[in-house]
Amino acid sequence: MDETEFWELIDTAREDAGGDPEEQADLLVERLVQLDPESVLDFARHFESRYHRAYTWDLWGAAWVLLDGASDDAFDFFRCWLIGQGREVFEGALHNDPDMLAELLDDFDEEIDGDGEELGYAADEAYEQLTGTVAPDLDLPPGPAEPEGTPIDFENEAQLAERYPRLWSRFRG
Repeated sequence: MDETEFWELIDTAREDAGGDPEEQADLLVERLVQLDPESVLDFARHFESRYHRAYTWDLWGAAWVLLDGASDDAFDFFRCWLIGQGREVFEGALHNDPDMLAELLDDFDEEIDGDGEELGYAADEAYEQLTGTVAPDLDLPPGPAEPEGTPIDFENEAQLAERYPRLWSRFRG
């Protein structure tokens, strides 16, 4: 499975789920079990590598503003959700500026958005359904021990508002 196929699976599942991350995860599992086990592992590798790339202070700050706070676990689930938003949103937030999420996200429903925990388990679940065994190690380098970049004081609202002016204005202003 190449990168384009990975993003196509993410995008079509999100569109068919109407943006609901739990439904998107269920649809991903349904679609992944139609593939061979090695393709499911390829999907898992693509997902995991993006999950690790998104472990940055800048993105955590954006999640903090969007979610009105984000613990370690909440940020883990946010990164899964962000991948689930598709290539344009993910790459835009990661490579351009996390504050761009204010423009990249059409709608943001605090009840369902921002938490894609189930998306992070879709490949494992599909692999287990296909093979009856737990997915093997993906042979990827370990993720970073600490977020990349310069730490942010999440409790300093003035600093957050200055660092993320568009997100702050749209979601907290």
